[in-house]
This record gives sequence, structure tokens and C-alpha cells, in this order.
Amino acid sequence: MNKLGILEGILFVVGDEGITLNNLCDVMDIEKEEAKELLLKLKSVYESDERGIRISYLGDAFKLTTKEEHKEYYQKLVDNPDANTLSPSTLEVLAIIAYNQPITRVEIDEMRGVQSGYIVRRLVAKGLVKEAGKSKMPGRPNMYRTTREFLDAFGLASINELPELDKEIEKEEETELFTSIYKEEENEVGV
Repeated sequence: MNKLGILEGILFVVGDEGITLNNLCDVMDIEKEEAKELLLKLKSVYESDERGIRISYLGDAFKLTTKEEHKEYYQKLVDNPDANTLSPSTLEVLAIIAYNQPITRVEIDEMRGVQSGYIVRRLVAKGLVKEAGKSKMPGRPNMYRTTREFLDAFGLASINELPELDKEIEKEEETELFTSIYKEEENEVGV
């Protein structure tokens, strides 16, 4: 079993939330000293000039981050007009935030059924979404809300101008969960 590969995968999966040393030890079922050794080995691999990411220790958690020296290229990506189109999944995350703000990334992930960390980071970088404090949930995750730039981009004076969600579709789907096309037949006794 390649523990460095497992560690790298874990750091990728936890995304911008990161993972504490204790949680890493629990997940990998290893002692703290071994976890520290693995982190140092992987960190040395990423320190190469040929790599674009590094392991950072921020907010009591280890996470993968981009290298500061490549910042100008990341900025070009964000500023590039061709990269400023919003994919359907990005629009979905933006709509979830707009209609449920303030909301945590974990809550967004639960609604979508897939990880949304990358999309949320891109929306923050584009200025359409911003951090709006910390949740009272365990771990105190960041909460997100839309920005004035969001309102400008979509031609809204306020968040209250968002179109109403179609309640009929929601109600219809809900009804189908509790009704059946099969009818119970009365038994011969008439009970």
C-alpha cells in the first residue's frame, strides 16, 4: 500500500477545508510520527520547481495550495474573458448560494450530491460570491453569500429580485413520493 499516494488523495479530497493531524491519523490508522514523516516526504516532492502545488499548514489543518510564485498565471486565468463563462454546474452552485445564503460548502455539497469546493473557490475568485462569516456547525466552516458584482452581472437591484422558484414542480415531486399507482384491494371480509 502506497501511503504517500493515499495521503495525496486525502489532501485532494478535503480540498480547501484541509485536514488536521489527528483526523489524518484516524483516517489512515497511523501514529502521529508516521503522519508527520509522510507529510514531510510529500511536501519535499512538491517543493520541486516542476510542481505547481504545495502542502500548507493553515488554520490548524494541512491542505494543498498553489505556489505563490505562479500567482500571475492564476490571475490571468481568472481575468481571461474566455474563462469567464459559467458552466451549468457553476450556475447550479451559484443558484444554490443565491437562494440559500448564507450557506456552507458542505451544505452545497449535500444539495448537489457532489463536491463543490473548486466551483465555490472559482466563484469567490470571480467576485460573484464572498465569505460571510463562520457557521456554528462543528468545525466552524465558512459561510458564503453573493456579492454586489453578482447583482450587477445578473442585472438585479437586490437579491429579492431573484425569480421565484417553481413551487408546483416541487409540490408535484413531493406528492409522487407519497402516492402510489397501486391501489390496495379490500379483502374478502370487507375490512
